[in-house]
Amino acid sequence: MTLPRSFPVFAITFACVFAVLYFAAAAYNLALFTYDAATGEFFFLVRRTGLDLPMYWYGWIVTSAIGASVAGAIASLIPDQWAQRLWSGWSWAIPMAVILAFCYLLRGYFIR
Repeated sequence: MTLPRSFPVFAITFACVFAVLYFAAAAYNLALFTYDAATGEFFFLVRRTGLDLPMYWYGWIVTSAIGASVAGAIASLIPDQWAQRLWSGWSWAIPMAVILAFCYLLRGYFIR
């Protein structure tokens, strides 16, 4: 089985966009759905429940994965001349920058 020529472009784009969208989803609570562990129920979009603690993490993952898949599919359509100029290092450099942004976002938890 051989991979299509556009797969590296898709993979690099997916990795970069997923990291950025995950940061945005976590920072602004843009969950596609909410899971309530106490009742075992899923709710569409963000829903604040009563006394129990809802889990938004699953919704953030799905939101980011859908957005990154769409961006990767669109990026797969670029011409081969442009695709050859895409640096594969972006697939680790941008997620590392997002990790630093998360450290800044969650700095209150580290400075107690």
